Amino acid sequence: MDRPWLNHYPAGVPHAIDPEAYPSVVELLEESLRTNADQPFTVCMDVWMRYRDLDQHSRHLGAWLQSLHLEPDARVAIMLPNIPQFAVSMAGVLRAGYTCVNVNPLYTARELEHQLKDSGATAIIILENFAHTLADVLPRTPVQHVCMASMGDLLGFWYGHWITFAVRHLAKMVPAYELPLDGRSVTPFKQALARGARLQLRKPHVSGDSIAFLQYTGGTTGLSKGAILTHRNIIAATLQAEAWFAPAYAGQSDMRKIHGIAALPLYHIFALTLLLLSLRQGSSLSLIPNPRDIPKFVEVLRKRPFHTLPAVNTLFNALLQNPKFRALDFSALAVSQAGGMAASEGTAREWQKVTGKAMIEGWGMSETCAIGTNNPVNATRFSGTIGLPLPGIDLAIKDDDGNTLPQGEHGEICIRGPNVMQGYYRQPEETTKAFTADGFMRTGDIGLMDAQGFFKIIDRKKDMILVSGFNVFPNELENVISLCPGVVECAAVGVPDEHSGEAIKVFVIKNDPTLTEERLLRYCHDNLTGYKRPKYIEFRDELPKTNVGKILRRELRPTAAPAPAPRPETTAH
Repeated sequence: MDRPWLNHYPAGVPHAIDPEAYPSVVELLEESLRTNADQPFTVCMDVWMRYRDLDQHSRHLGAWLQSLHLEPDARVAIMLPNIPQFAVSMAGVLRAGYTCVNVNPLYTARELEHQLKDSGATAIIILENFAHTLADVLPRTPVQHVCMASMGDLLGFWYGHWITFAVRHLAKMVPAYELPLDGRSVTPFKQALARGARLQLRKPHVSGDSIAFLQYTGGTTGLSKGAILTHRNIIAATLQAEAWFAPAYAGQSDMRKIHGIAALPLYHIFALTLLLLSLRQGSSLSLIPNPRDIPKFVEVLRKRPFHTLPAVNTLFNALLQNPKFRALDFSALAVSQAGGMAASEGTAREWQKVTGKAMIEGWGMSETCAIGTNNPVNATRFSGTIGLPLPGIDLAIKDDDGNTLPQGEHGEICIRGPNVMQGYYRQPEETTKAFTADGFMRTGDIGLMDAQGFFKIIDRKKDMILVSGFNVFPNELENVISLCPGVVECAAVGVPDEHSGEAIKVFVIKNDPTLTEERLLRYCHDNLTGYKRPKYIEFRDELPKTNVGKILRRELRPTAAPAPAPRPETTAH
């Protein structure tokens, strides 16, 4: 197939990577742990963990897991925020030969029960702060072994005890719970490490085809499904990310000196892939357990130079609203990586104005190990596209019948590559529907490719608004409206309308009290064609979001449409 994007790769970026470079992720991990033993790996609450510590802790945890006599392909759930125990648990599960099932710590009981039952997880590693949710569903799940972590477990003896005490008794962040055992075991995290220290970690029988992660989809468009990501998929995605980001660090002689910020939740595929990239590079990360506390987040950023800052658009926006953030030293910042949701031009412009660095937007999915396309990391300005396919990846724009459309035409973005999932766990019908006859995975995103091979997302198929027979894409509206002075964030949805079928309603967060509906409608009149202009505008203090920060349009749709906003005076045209 024609691949025009290869002609626009930055110098030195290969056209392909070798997903067979390692027999499994275990070998990739152990090579890094051995090579970088004395290097710092993560810092959390000012306590550092070195690669040597990660090696030891994960070996002990893996040995303990093996002592539970789990089935050979056991699924182990990990329900942890951004604390040192996450990487230890992930590495320990993989080194023991089992499958990681990442779980959102903020799940409701219903959501947690679904994921544990669907995955068949027989063990879970969970922070005690969320044990009350597990207690509600445990009897109805296959989980037999619970490893209970406390916040301060890996933060040193005295400081760790203080943090755990403060979280439990001062902040009261650990709701009361009582786990119904009924033959199940509950082991404190530190006790599991101590038991594993007396055991020998056995080399697991895993290959590139073995399942490394069951990564559950966000569930924003339906019931959450488990994407099967093999060891080969994870190796491919890690090497693809390494190859693509290399030009950003061309002046850095030792990649181990690179320091990144892990503010996005590590259970999410975006942050998880960047964690694996750090492990591959031997670089270090600042762990941010609660990125919603922007003042504390900014204090962490001020403590040491940082080179990589991945975030979703809403998090970039939140940082920009903080005066102390705007005063930081950004001289070391090499990559401002946007993903997880559409980046808006308004946020990107302000980001470059404040930091002096361009926001680099990329695109991927849980089903593709977060890897798909990215803009060149040496770009000097925001492009408004999702960039070029990464090494070894093919993208095509297809119609509903699977036919590839010509360059410039709108259609569904479809992807093929070594990082793409094998299918949905125990859902053969959903897996069949997800792939075309020629092996491309349907993404549900509507987009187009330009003559240079850059791709642009128009919107999600299911979010498209139909106004009097015209297709309206919320991403386009949100991008335009975000440029209106005084608008911080916005979301556009379709609401029923007896005349046009659907009408456009826009929810807006503003930081200018003088911004009125009439003024915003005048702006929309000047910048949007007639059928794309909102009929309703509602100002809000906040918008519903996932834990990653992606705006949940589906939660805005049921909101009843108010009376139409006042119309600016117009002349016929």
